[in-house]
Amino acid sequence: MSNKSPNAMIVTAQPEASEAGARVLMRGGNAVDAAMAAALVQGVVDPQMCGVAGFGSMQIYDPKGTHTCIDFHGKTPLSATPDMWLDLLMGETRDGFGFVLKGNVNDIGYQAVTTPGSLLAYFEAVRDFGSWDWSDICEPAVTQAAAGFYVRPHVYHWWTSGANLGRAEVTERLGFSKTGRAAYFRADGSVKRIGDHVANPDLARSLAMIARDGADVFYRGEIADKIDSDMRKNGGLIRRADLEAYHTTKVDPLRGSYRGFDIATNHPPGGGIMLVEMLNILENFDLSAIGHNSTEYIRIVAEAMKAATADKDTRVGDPSFVNIPDYLVEKVYAAEIADRIRSGERMLVTRLGQPEPKDTTHVVVVDKAGMCVTMTHSLGMPSGVISDGLGFMYNGCMAVFDPRPGRAGSIAPGKSRFSSVVPTIAFRDGAPHIVLGAPGGTQIVMGVLQAMLNVMDFNMSMVEAVSAPRFSATSNAIDITNRIPGYAVEPLQANGYQIIRSAETFGIGAVHGIRIDGKTLSGGADPGHDGVSLGINI
Repeated sequence: MSNKSPNAMIVTAQPEASEAGARVLMRGGNAVDAAMAAALVQGVVDPQMCGVAGFGSMQIYDPKGTHTCIDFHGKTPLSATPDMWLDLLMGETRDGFGFVLKGNVNDIGYQAVTTPGSLLAYFEAVRDFGSWDWSDICEPAVTQAAAGFYVRPHVYHWWTSGANLGRAEVTERLGFSKTGRAAYFRADGSVKRIGDHVANPDLARSLAMIARDGADVFYRGEIADKIDSDMRKNGGLIRRADLEAYHTTKVDPLRGSYRGFDIATNHPPGGGIMLVEMLNILENFDLSAIGHNSTEYIRIVAEAMKAATADKDTRVGDPSFVNIPDYLVEKVYAAEIADRIRSGERMLVTRLGQPEPKDTTHVVVVDKAGMCVTMTHSLGMPSGVISDGLGFMYNGCMAVFDPRPGRAGSIAPGKSRFSSVVPTIAFRDGAPHIVLGAPGGTQIVMGVLQAMLNVMDFNMSMVEAVSAPRFSATSNAIDITNRIPGYAVEPLQANGYQIIRSAETFGIGAVHGIRIDGKTLSGGADPGHDGVSLGINI
């Protein structure tokens, strides 16, 4: 093996996916080829985190001239209506941040599914920006699906994590379908454990069809027909017309700046607007002088998080349905909030939204020509539904819509719901310096924010930046991971702040990223997940 520094790199949350992408880079594929090959493998080896029936957001930068974001959030079925579940509303979740419906119909089962966007986004990215044939991009995932996979620690951790704030148990999702019961459980009925083999031959057959026929087979062909038939038989809302009508959205990135760095991130319904607002607020404080994770640092950053969360809950949604004010990303507005934080005022978060599940994953790639791809993709809290013979699980994104009409997050046909996915690139002197993103539900943007501050304000390596202890304030409380010492937060508690300590060593998102310093690449995979950074010499 060469001792030369790598000139290409991939970071994902699964070693199998990182290896698949690395092999594409080794064989001359570009960053898009590698990222989409890795993403398809992720759907095989982390089948509740992502897959062809999911949603997400990606950013692609090519120094030759391309710079775009592709949004592929799930869309409500065309038959959905704002009040269709109003009479099923039982109450809010136990933390007051979401809704529970009778029978969990919005959360598990056929009615929980929104029209998927992931496969179309993968396909269009390869068609428009890749250099390989689509069938070759799919080959690693087809091979992996035929071989199956072995349960990794983070997969098992999620499988055994129990209920999510009053919603369905994870094991209910795993065992909802015949395929799930066969693939994910032992003969004695218990969920498979670390090292157990998972086989899903139906998924291999579906991926082989997708490799041969492209996205059309899913949205207009044989798979679309099977989806339509299964949904009709089981009371689902999705129809072939929904699949045929689905389209991704391609836009220029949302732009911001921070201490001389140029920030490129995604538009709503993704979380980039929150990231830009928080960075604008924090630019008014000398964070490096205040000290990383000091008491005052935690207070200031947490208040910025609360301000952005409150604005998101009340003012941000699908831009096709919600008028989002421009001032949310303006420096003057941020400076006013910073002045209030400096004076000791506490921002107020009124919980109007729903909790976003942590069932998501990420891939980030830089190739030898400097092309960068960062993509977060997910199933949301997966519905548990796997149509007989197809092998893949569908997203459960209807669970994040407000069942009450007349609100920013209410149900409407063809609507996407806000998520915190925030694939981001920070530029320095016109060149990419940080390429990153994260899974982690509501906490994605909070994890990405802190990793970026770790690099931009404290000059950490990417490994240090993604590994440092994190905290979050998406409510009026401050959540901290267990490596933040008590002496850092005790003064805040004495001043009336509610501090909630997690037993988890890592958390608040799971950031994966690459730092670029000239021709030097360094990657970091969040140690709370199973992933790896692989550097390639080509």
